[in-house]
Amino acid sequence: MTKNLIDPDLLAIMQCPDCGGELSERAEPPALVCADCGLQYPVRDGIPVMLVDEATKATES
Repeated sequence: MTKNLIDPDLLAIMQCPDCGGELSERAEPPALVCADCGLQYPVRDGIPVMLVDEATKATES
């Protein structure tokens, strides 16, 4: 069983702040990834950093 980074009910209502797309979790490194624009938002100490300036493209490591 995998542990969720974010409560599933909260994740269901969250959107990408850049394009409004749906977000999904990525375990390593912890992040929320936008299915539409490909930005990934880091999750630090269990808290998603939903700032476009902190986001990177999902293809970047």
